[in-house]
Amino acid sequence: MIKPILAAGFLFVAAAAFARGTTFDDVSSSGASAAASQAAPASGEEKTVRDALATLAPKAKAEAVAKSELPGFYEVVVDNGQVVYISADGKYLIQGDVIDLAQKASLTSRAQASLRLAALKNLPQSKRLVFAPANPKHTVTVFTDVDCPYCRQFHKQIAAYNQVGIAVEYVFFPLSIHPGADKKAEAVWCSQDRNAAYTAAMNGQDPGKKTCPNPIAETTALGMKLGIGGTPTILNEKGVQVNGGVVQDPNKFLAELDRLAALDAKGPVAAK
Repeated sequence: MIKPILAAGFLFVAAAAFARGTTFDDVSSSGASAAASQAAPASGEEKTVRDALATLAPKAKAEAVAKSELPGFYEVVVDNGQVVYISADGKYLIQGDVIDLAQKASLTSRAQASLRLAALKNLPQSKRLVFAPANPKHTVTVFTDVDCPYCRQFHKQIAAYNQVGIAVEYVFFPLSIHPGADKKAEAVWCSQDRNAAYTAAMNGQDPGKKTCPNPIAETTALGMKLGIGGTPTILNEKGVQVNGGVVQDPNKFLAELDRLAALDAKGPVAAK
């Protein structure tokens, strides 16, 4: 599981922590792997923001820093897919879902969706398992684990999803809580008929021990970079995470995808 920079929803007064000499390790632990101080050189307020993150979380890396619609704050994408907000003077950090009440839109979700969309565009279909109807109305990317019971439940309805016009593109993301799931994913990938092997594995059959060049390590690293913390994680065409509660009913699933597409046409991602 990807650990947050701070407990969700905290407003952290960084200046006070710095005055005490508090480091990030005193506050929490992070899965991030690089120091923010290694980020590209910046100037002015952006440098102040990067320096504040580096002081608070020396193991975190700011992948992107940009002015936020939240007045006086910068939106910072950290290298484990999280989005945080740091004040231009470097004194405050906010983690959590930032909502624009006037638009009823989540600034945080929109930033995460943009990050995911950009990354997924670089992952071709040749590194996914595709279950699709002839003319899909929507296409979703699903991070999946062969040993995940919820993934198995999801896949039981794959034919029904396809029937209502939903294409599903699976991306392997074996979880560390399922030892050996990565080897099972590799065996599925190396099968002559990958889709059939995946379906059999999701029905509890042993996929065997076949090995071959495969994208499992790449897709696992991608999921971690995007902050994927569990399976199945379902993303729509724009990288927006779909509420898993709707997928039990294929028609409700389709309706939710229609709703998200309509909201995307208007602009920001709606708050839930």
